[in-house]
Amino acid sequence: MFGYYRVASASPQVKIADIAYNQQQIIDCIVQADAASTAVVVLPELAVTGYSCADLFNHDLLLERAAESLVQIAEATAELEIVSIVGAPIVYRNGIYNAAFVIHRGIICGAVPKIFNPNYREFYDKRWFSSGKGILDTEISLPGDETEIPFGEDLLFKFDHKFTFGIELCEDLWNVIPPSSYQCQAGAIATFNLSASNELVAKADYRRQLVAQQSARCISAYIYSSAGVHESTTDLVFGGHALIAANGAVVAENERFQRDASLVLADIDIERLHATRRTESSFADVDSEIYANYDITQLHGKNRLKQLDYTRIDPQPFVPSAVEQREQRCHEIFDIQTAALTKRLEHTGIKKVVIGISGGLDSTMALLVCARAFALLKLETKHIIAITMPGFGTTDRTFNNAVKMCELIGAELRTVDIKAACMVHFDDIGHDPEEHTVTYENVQARERTQILMDIANREGGLVIGTGDLSEIALGWSTYNGDHMSMYAVNCGVPKTLIRYLIQWVADDLGGEIKNVLADVIDTPVSPELLPNSADSDINQKTEDIIGPYELHDFFLYHFVKYGAEPAKIIYLAEKAFADKYQSELINKTLKLFIKRFFSQQFKRSCIPDGPKVGTIALSPRGDWRMPSDASVSLWLESLEAGS
Repeated sequence: MFGYYRVASASPQVKIADIAYNQQQIIDCIVQADAASTAVVVLPELAVTGYSCADLFNHDLLLERAAESLVQIAEATAELEIVSIVGAPIVYRNGIYNAAFVIHRGIICGAVPKIFNPNYREFYDKRWFSSGKGILDTEISLPGDETEIPFGEDLLFKFDHKFTFGIELCEDLWNVIPPSSYQCQAGAIATFNLSASNELVAKADYRRQLVAQQSARCISAYIYSSAGVHESTTDLVFGGHALIAANGAVVAENERFQRDASLVLADIDIERLHATRRTESSFADVDSEIYANYDITQLHGKNRLKQLDYTRIDPQPFVPSAVEQREQRCHEIFDIQTAALTKRLEHTGIKKVVIGISGGLDSTMALLVCARAFALLKLETKHIIAITMPGFGTTDRTFNNAVKMCELIGAELRTVDIKAACMVHFDDIGHDPEEHTVTYENVQARERTQILMDIANREGGLVIGTGDLSEIALGWSTYNGDHMSMYAVNCGVPKTLIRYLIQWVADDLGGEIKNVLADVIDTPVSPELLPNSADSDINQKTEDIIGPYELHDFFLYHFVKYGAEPAKIIYLAEKAFADKYQSELINKTLKLFIKRFFSQQFKRSCIPDGPKVGTIALSPRGDWRMPSDASVSLWLESLEAGS
């Protein structure tokens, strides 16, 4: 469903060397995972026998019974759709191998041996097991079953045309170059790890980082299952740690030390991982020989996922959900913005900036960046020339906030009323000022930009742009009006994040300015280009016209970062905003977003320089290159099909 697959990490109860008992526990876990519409489930290393059998692994009785159990597990799960990955020892030639067996629809489809067996401290795996290194293009058969099973380190498994996965076992991940690194370069989009990692103080933290980092390095999903508390406690304790990560983030994890069997599920967006590999990495530069080194087994899996766990769909993907992380992110973004502006000022030798200040969110954010940059450069803030330009829709609230902010920051404030100049221009072009059309609005926007540019020329200053990433995506600006500046400090920051940034600066500054900034945050977003209502309230509210910015930012994130089709975006938005917006509004807003995103590319093709702060930016010089005359029809058709 829209490229999502449900994966699972299971850790059953075991009894050491009690294969009949373990077999039933494994089957129970597989059945439970299948009932949850899971595509693939992984169980721990050597789950059939228990990991801590030690020298019992040298007994033929244990080894033969373990091999027979694999056949019985396959038979018992033959009617299930799920793919299962089960750990067991296997004899091949003169060695015993710690292996992972892939089981689907009653067939053992392949077995992958562990490559790196530890032989240090508490682990002595080399005492019993041989390394699978160098076993390629090989087949084995199990006792009592003559079916040839692919066996070796060169195996990948293709669930369907989107979902190919690889397998590694425990220590393999801890090695300098894990096998999964090669597997992912050869096409695997997920790795399943069968493990038996004991618990020590703080070891879980390192293990969690290791799993997350490998999923980030490989731009993949990583599903990890470790042996649990029912392993032998002669010298060690195992916690049954289950982890599921995707591209650097742990998306699901269990509580360790559970007495009962553990099953952890997560819905992974495989399409998103593929898109990230194509656009944000060097995966395409992999040596072609790596592909030739792997044999891909087709499983003919069926993705039965019908309903996502939508609690994990973030309605504000640009805004970190954790407060601590949000504060750290705001600090970093503010540092990027100020570092960018200080470099431009240093390079040009310019010691003054000119900024249009309206009392709205974006110009406030830009003013705060200017103040911080001047502090870093040890320049006097009186050389921040803030111009407030009241027009036909300016309210007392925004005007007063603009004035107060400039006073508190120490910027030079100039007021240039544009109404008279606009009336002259209306007369020059033959426009009736009673007709409140786009012309009526754009005349004001261009007049303001002309004033800023001319004052900058006169003062030897740099005009600072205030427009944000969301406005750039929508083309919600006047061409050669607020669309233009000499340096745009907000161009990488989406609207949903601006409020948090201002709040962070307000908390940092404190005092009287914090109260002013609080009122700016609470002010509705508006260009204030249309006359006010009788009670002098804001008459032109942007989100009443184009829809909520948090919807537009949600669309922007999934459309640009992952190339998601409109039907998928609609589905995700309906889940993420289920308690806030009706489907009709979501559909309508996405349609407007798509139309404007395509039709307004010409504005993005000539935007000013400005800093990129996140993974999404729309600069035509590197991040987003799109023809201004691209047709929107395919995307509108997809939207109609999914609505």
